[in-house]
Amino acid sequence: MTDFLGKPDSHGRKGSSGDPFADMAEATRLTGLGRLDEATALIQRSLSGGAPLSGARPGGEAGPNLRVRDVVDSVVRGLAPIVKGLSQPLRTPSAPSQTPGGGAFLALSHSGPTGGRDYKLFVPSQPEAAASLVVMLHGCTQNPDDFAAGTGMNALAERGGFYVAYPAQNRSAHPQKCWKWYDPADQGRASGEAAIVAGITQEVLGAYGIDPARVYIAGMSAGGAAAMNIAHAYPDLYAAVGVHSGLAAGCARDLGSALMAMQGGAPGFGAGPSFGATVAPKRIPTIIFHGMEDNTVSVRNADQILAQAEASGLTAIAENVEATDARLRGHPYVRTRYADRTGRVVVEDWRIRGAGHAWSGGRPEGSYTDPEGPDASRAMLDFFGEHRLAKA
Repeated sequence: MTDFLGKPDSHGRKGSSGDPFADMAEATRLTGLGRLDEATALIQRSLSGGAPLSGARPGGEAGPNLRVRDVVDSVVRGLAPIVKGLSQPLRTPSAPSQTPGGGAFLALSHSGPTGGRDYKLFVPSQPEAAASLVVMLHGCTQNPDDFAAGTGMNALAERGGFYVAYPAQNRSAHPQKCWKWYDPADQGRASGEAAIVAGITQEVLGAYGIDPARVYIAGMSAGGAAAMNIAHAYPDLYAAVGVHSGLAAGCARDLGSALMAMQGGAPGFGAGPSFGATVAPKRIPTIIFHGMEDNTVSVRNADQILAQAEASGLTAIAENVEATDARLRGHPYVRTRYADRTGRVVVEDWRIRGAGHAWSGGRPEGSYTDPEGPDASRAMLDFFGEHRLAKA
């Protein structure tokens, strides 16, 4: 981790690197070693830009403005579950297995006005006429091969004749390969990573015979939060969004607010964004998966995604499955579907009992998966299949 750590300060301590998440990575390492005082001090320096906290006076006396100190205290309290989630040992993904009947998994690259990224594209051996496209955003520490292996999406795409694009975050953009869902510069239309992913989507649309009314985006964890930002920034491009273990669009603006949202949901977050990210003027069809035992991203975030989808104005149909479902497999769960006035289900919410921060029903070949299910990949595809973009 020495490639992005700061230099020792005059007291022999590591200074802030200037990158909040790089500082968080070092604080994570220090916490894992039991060096909590050093981890706390690093977070304080990172959030205050190296200056004294705005709520502190010489000698440590508290001043009237405790906002920064409150953020630091919240971040420190939230370190333990976040460290646990980020420090889980990752399986080394095996080479992607051959899908039934073939198909090609292409390594490609995109460059646009706001930057570029590599991506992988699964091309089925027998595409449907006017096929659909699913864009999949991996979580922190993952990559397209790992995410494809864990979700099993390529095998489903080969059977269904649709395309799957997997944009890849790189270490130069983020040391843990997290999508920067928490940064306003990467949340909105024609801005940062949101524009890059939209550019990849449009590039694939232009190169293959894909139906522009059947384009969808989904993601896991940081990728799920980024998918929410992008779907709301580009409601004319994506017909529906799937978010697994993620967060609502625009729920954070920096490291401190991101960690607080992960710990317990964004404070005061309602049906709109807290921090100015673009939110679509219309309802975006949304399917949510979240483990009830997720200690990395609080399940409260699923409630906030529901609020953003305006589920309260819909008719709720709850299905409580206590035993294993023959088709979807796995943990008991509650699935709640929300229908509009015409009876069309436009929001679907899955809460998985006994599941943590992992892709439900995923394959053991990938990281952060829970093979016990239910099968999130199949459920998302079933939901996507019911939605198309209306013509402008």
